[in-house]
Amino acid sequence: MSHTPHDIPSQPADPVRSGGQLLAVSDLHIGMADNRPITESLRPASEGDWLLVAGDVGELTTDIEWALRLLSQRFAKVVWAPGNHELWTPGEDPVQLRGERRYRYLVEMCRGLGVVTPEDPYPVWEGEDGPVAVAPLFVLYDYSFRAPGTATKEESLARAHATGAVCSDEYLLHPDPYPTREAWCAARVEATERRLAAHDPSVPLVLVNHYPLVREPTEVLWYPEFAQWCGTVRTADWHRRFRTAAVVYGHLHIPRTTWHDGVRHEEVSIGYPREWRRRGHPRGLLRRILPHPPAPAGSGADGVRQRESV
Repeated sequence: MSHTPHDIPSQPADPVRSGGQLLAVSDLHIGMADNRPITESLRPASEGDWLLVAGDVGELTTDIEWALRLLSQRFAKVVWAPGNHELWTPGEDPVQLRGERRYRYLVEMCRGLGVVTPEDPYPVWEGEDGPVAVAPLFVLYDYSFRAPGTATKEESLARAHATGAVCSDEYLLHPDPYPTREAWCAARVEATERRLAAHDPSVPLVLVNHYPLVREPTEVLWYPEFAQWCGTVRTADWHRRFRTAAVVYGHLHIPRTTWHDGVRHEEVSIGYPREWRRRGHPRGLLRRILPHPPAPAGSGADGVRQRESV
């Protein structure tokens, strides 16, 4: 039987000694033919390396399973947080589950592969700069990152439709059994907050979420209307409230490092072929999260403005 987040022990899992690195990637989008070889090329630098996968592996359950199986066979541990694309129910997918049932199906798939999910105890990485507990999150979004100049969800959505910057989630990501995606988000936020609050603060956290936990990274989107599908204001203080060593996220397809309240936030996406062909992979395919040097004085963003919606 699947566990709900509040059923999980508040203490982290037994520490796993590691002499390797804590690496991260997201938005592999292996449904695109030119992205599959990128996933096939991902390998650890040492046998102790862990890999954090911050969502959007693909859309079809067969693709998701293929990629996570491959990565779990190569890395000492793989930790997965779902993206919006994994939660889609495409007509061509042999698994036609929707919403919460689809998510639970993916959780059980991951458990069968030995991949850590948001429903499992937080594993403890004990490499250099550790120990840290790795917390994969699933909190969705609630349209609270509204389009500039709008006061309600309805106004914000209308602006997005007028500009053509509408996320495919509106047609493919079903919230069943919740009445809306924002209701599902509220339930996930509340359950996740309880888990984080119960975590032993003596062990810092690496928070892994598909969406940014703060709104600031969305300010460089070329289409600001798209931000409403990029997170929730309810997570904006999590990196301060809970002792956090780093935040890992994707979704924006703008790989970069930003600092918020002295905490490093890493966007680690590969993105679509049209994007990585233009910008290349200046930070490499896998981002090293730990060990990491301290923040330089006055450190800020090092990314570029994004032209496409995601």
